[in-house]
Amino acid sequence: MASEDLPQIKDQSIQDYLKKREALIEEEKRQRHDFHLRQSLSPLAQQACNIVSRIRQRELTRVWSKELDDPVAAHEADEILYPGVMFHLAKGRMESTDLWRIVHRMPKGSLLHAHLDAMFDVDFLIDQALATPGMHLSATAPLCTTQALTEEPILFQYSKTPRAQSEQNPKPWHPSYQPNSLVDVTVAASSFPAGGEQGFRAWLRNRCLIAPEHSFQHHHGVDAIWAIFQRVFPVLDSILLYEPIFRAGLRRLLSQLSADGIRFVEFRLGFSTMFRREGHEEAEPDLLIPSQIFQEEVARFQTTEAGHTFHGARIIHSIIRRWNNEQIISSMQKCIAAKKSFPNVISGIDFVGQEDQGRPLVDLLPILFWFRDQCIKENVNIPFFFHAGECLGDGDSTDQNLFDAILLGTRRIGHGFSLFKHPLLIDQVKEKNILIECCPISNEILRLASSIKAHPLPALLARGVAVSLCNDDPAILGHGKNGLTHDFWQSLQGLENLGLEGLAMMVENSIRWSCYEDQSTEDWEVGVRDGVQGGGVKAERLREWYADFEAFCGWIVQEYGDSECEGQ
Repeated sequence: MASEDLPQIKDQSIQDYLKKREALIEEEKRQRHDFHLRQSLSPLAQQACNIVSRIRQRELTRVWSKELDDPVAAHEADEILYPGVMFHLAKGRMESTDLWRIVHRMPKGSLLHAHLDAMFDVDFLIDQALATPGMHLSATAPLCTTQALTEEPILFQYSKTPRAQSEQNPKPWHPSYQPNSLVDVTVAASSFPAGGEQGFRAWLRNRCLIAPEHSFQHHHGVDAIWAIFQRVFPVLDSILLYEPIFRAGLRRLLSQLSADGIRFVEFRLGFSTMFRREGHEEAEPDLLIPSQIFQEEVARFQTTEAGHTFHGARIIHSIIRRWNNEQIISSMQKCIAAKKSFPNVISGIDFVGQEDQGRPLVDLLPILFWFRDQCIKENVNIPFFFHAGECLGDGDSTDQNLFDAILLGTRRIGHGFSLFKHPLLIDQVKEKNILIECCPISNEILRLASSIKAHPLPALLARGVAVSLCNDDPAILGHGKNGLTHDFWQSLQGLENLGLEGLAMMVENSIRWSCYEDQSTEDWEVGVRDGVQGGGVKAERLREWYADFEAFCGWIVQEYGDSECEGQ
């Protein structure tokens, strides 16, 4: 037989080849983002990491692979099941696994990329809208067709208009409804033609979420999913940005984030033009009142038992990138005024909205240079934290936002999805110590990647780029829970090279690149570079986290060590 003439594995030539292969693999590992952390792990932490790797491998075969004993049954099964399956297909099953339980318990450091108005549970907001006196609904046209119910702009706002007037006037569902007229939300809900209040709740919930089927339809393209996405925000903002609902929502949200192991958050929020104080029909003209309320609620939460280990929350002021110069300048002036009055609230500034459809950073250069000069004149420190490269392009104006973000001195880059296509920019990001705020589930649902297996995250990690994991818009995207566990689990389960060590490195990054306090560019760079060896707040937070991580590893060993050693 021909196979008898094949070289044997023990032959010297094959052994020499295998040594070269192992050396090449080891050389690549030295370039990875977590190489030094892996070398410094304690024996206990290393044991915990090994246990998690075994649990992951066991669940890949037992939980995420179909049984092959009955091929016909496997073929006919409705459930789509394989390692790295799309988020919405995996969600129900993932939350019952040991890997989920472990990741949920993990101390997660800081959440650095999250849009505040997309983090409040939709059902909670609907409850608040219906329970808060004076809340009214309006629409730009009668909602009496399927298309109008799905797409016509609607808004909520507080009004002193008597309920009796709403009962007498045409409801939004009637052809005679007068566009933009206010209807008490409880009257609107009870008169909903398809099921009364329960039907209203279901309809409104659908208006505030991206349905799983929308995220699956990648052939429709990015613009189509963004069109749905952008219809959601005005509806959510109009409910959320009323003082009593905003306060109640913040308390609940901060408690949820803290329970998920998050100790610090930098929210992106612009407050738009909708924020209203309790009992006021007119929107606030600036950011002062909402900034004050935000500061009060964060401080109040930190005095509670649930919040005593919470280090705080700040806001990256967010401006819609498609706005004209006058709108942007006005928003920047309001940001500077809020920063002077509430310096601990505002941590930076950014532009948000669909990057492909908005103005590129190069078009905004005159405004950005003006803003930087104004900050110097007003003696305020408001650094850039730019969204950039959240796109599929290669060399178009959106992709080139990465070049401008780096040149303009951004401290972090939101998403940076297209960065992996630019070897030079990768080197620049590493040299300048710029962190990538990576949101893998968001990128999947917004049709940039088909699943975690197709995401550029591992390419960045392999090149030694600093990354933190973030959740972006969990309420809209259908997470069903706040926190980082979904994105942590998805990355750990889907990427072979990551491991618990890789997650730990990204948590450390989130702390090193947190804007806990205002810092000059020089002090910021020193804090990022020195890490745990430094002498400032970041170093203190890092030492605290390493102690928490060691205790977490001890829990893993105690909880799962024996069973995994037995190979169960």
